[in-house]
Amino acid sequence: MPLSQVDIEKIKHLHDVDSATKYLYSIIPHSELLEEALKYAQKAHENQFRKSGEPYIVHPILVACIVATITNDESMAISGLLHDIVEDTEITSMDVETKFGKDVAHLVDGLTKIDRIRDSELIPSSSNERIVISALSFRKMLLASTEDVRVLVVKLCDRLHNMLTLNALPEHKQKRISEETLVVYAPIAHRLGISFLKNILEDLSFSYLFKEEKHHIDNYLDSNYHALEIKLNEFKQSIHRILVTNGFCEDDFEVLSRVKHRYSIYLKMQRKGVGIEEVLDLLAVRILTQDAVKCYTILGLIHLNFQPLSSRFKDYVAVPKENGYQTIHTTVFYSTAIFEVQIRTYEMHNTAELGVAAHWKYKSGGNGIKLDWLSNLQYQNESVEDFYELVKNDIYSKDISVFSPTGDPFTLPRGAVALDFAYAVHSEVGNKASSCLINKSKASLLSEVHNGDIVKINLSNDIITRCSWIDAVKTSRATTNMRLNCNNRIKEINIKSSINIVATAMSLNKSRVEEWFDTNHYDTRFTIAYDIESFRNVIYMYTQDISKNNRFKGFLSRHRFKLKSKIVSGLEVFSVSNITDVVFDYCCHPKAGDEIMAFLEKSKVHVHHKMCKSAAKMLDENQPMVFIRWEKEIIYQYNLIVSLHNEKGALAEFLAYLVKLDIDIGSIELGKRSSDYIKYCEIGFNSKEGNINSLRSKIENNIKVIHLIRKDDAYKK
Repeated sequence: MPLSQVDIEKIKHLHDVDSATKYLYSIIPHSELLEEALKYAQKAHENQFRKSGEPYIVHPILVACIVATITNDESMAISGLLHDIVEDTEITSMDVETKFGKDVAHLVDGLTKIDRIRDSELIPSSSNERIVISALSFRKMLLASTEDVRVLVVKLCDRLHNMLTLNALPEHKQKRISEETLVVYAPIAHRLGISFLKNILEDLSFSYLFKEEKHHIDNYLDSNYHALEIKLNEFKQSIHRILVTNGFCEDDFEVLSRVKHRYSIYLKMQRKGVGIEEVLDLLAVRILTQDAVKCYTILGLIHLNFQPLSSRFKDYVAVPKENGYQTIHTTVFYSTAIFEVQIRTYEMHNTAELGVAAHWKYKSGGNGIKLDWLSNLQYQNESVEDFYELVKNDIYSKDISVFSPTGDPFTLPRGAVALDFAYAVHSEVGNKASSCLINKSKASLLSEVHNGDIVKINLSNDIITRCSWIDAVKTSRATTNMRLNCNNRIKEINIKSSINIVATAMSLNKSRVEEWFDTNHYDTRFTIAYDIESFRNVIYMYTQDISKNNRFKGFLSRHRFKLKSKIVSGLEVFSVSNITDVVFDYCCHPKAGDEIMAFLEKSKVHVHHKMCKSAAKMLDENQPMVFIRWEKEIIYQYNLIVSLHNEKGALAEFLAYLVKLDIDIGSIELGKRSSDYIKYCEIGFNSKEGNINSLRSKIENNIKVIHLIRKDDAYKK
């Protein structure tokens, strides 16, 4: 199980060799190899001291202690003891291998490599430059070069102990190491699913980087400690009573409670612009039970007995997060507070807290535990959330081996399809895959492959765009490449459509329009196909050129280029000529909201999906086109929680304000009640405004917004 706060405090205050050694043997089985490693490390680090003045060997012993609390892999604990030995002493990797075997040497080598990459990638501490940019580069290098996930876990434990003893260093180093921890190590812990390590590293970094903000949050939590504890205990007891009353034995479940960790509170306050007292999930309980079915029984009892906030329900048990996380999340009103409730099994809890450390691969031990997603991943940006989106099942799915016709093995996550295999071979193979043979039999590229299958991929000459297949593949490499191909294809279609639309409106040939774009360096031509203002602007600019540029003299005057709007069958068409009808061709017949384009034949407009193959041929033939869009604006569904003013009529006044914003209110729920007034109000509404930030800004002109999201189905990820 992960370290408790008591364990953390104990480790933080161990400063001598004897007490550190005693603690190590209290949490890991004694063995001759471990004892030998301890003696070896003590001798190697003899006469070395840390900045605090304590013997250096205390640090690697405590790193081994932290490792041992996460996993019973002895090689990892020993590598924790020896992690600095090659870098800081005269001992070589060969010496380590001779003494402790290939597995330990392999881990120590990986840890040594990390230190060397850090030295080469990070700005030195003597520099005044911010470390963030070089830390991001270090993070990329670290992930790309790490072959064994166990190395990352030991390094995280090493960093945790360094953060626990950071007060011995000067302030400028405290800040730089904390910044590095927040940018590099906490996100890696997050990606590996080791949530307790991520939370501790973030909070420790937060205490050095944002002292004033940390002090403010601590003050609030300390001042309200007893009130918060009373609320949590009352809610826990109420849940316990409800479950027992409804047939649960006391051994069937456990109710845990927590206050959200400091850095997470700070981020929520920043992102939502709220005070700490308005952070909705500040208080939370976690209910652990034996099996998944009981999770749903408990959920039902919670919702039947406490008013839920419908917008904050997520079912990650039925539909796990793509990193393997499983828990039911809901938020409910109780008394004068709002509580987040998480429901999961004990096994789900272990995976959620320990991530890869709880994974089956750890139990196999041995060398070469690889995460292929580390090398395969193509960064689209630096967002941790987007990283998780791309990683998909690569970490937590039990791997299978699939072979090429020449016998080359490829490791894929269970559930992968033949197209995943194609991308595993090479991005170009995946992009051009046209069909496949699985074990010499014809099969679909979406056929699931199994352990030991031999797969042959047949290729086309050109890239094949498969936008509708993105959700069917399992690996991040396939997803990334397919999404990139789709985005490029849509952009290409928009550029061609824009040229044709302008050429049709201006009665010009394609080459003349392209020449005009190039001459004027007009680089937004791809927006004309979907942005009417861009289209109008181009016509205006072109007509200006007609009147003043000799090369364009002789063309029709400006009044001939006036755009007319016509609405037919829920579609709005803009054209300089008269339109008599709008029809859908049988080849694709797009649904409302789909990406569309339209071709002009005499006075009739033919509508196609942008990815339609028939339309692609017409597009390449430069057939006349018009600007088209769906006439009916998309209605967006929102869920809003606000904090009402402490005055009579506040709710009525606010609802009237929402009506002025052209908001259609669907539901109102009143929540937290004080002695005089309702404080929290939850409102479900529809709006034509698709920009949530713009909408939030308008609403905040009138009232304090606690929570605003687009409504999604509870089973969506």
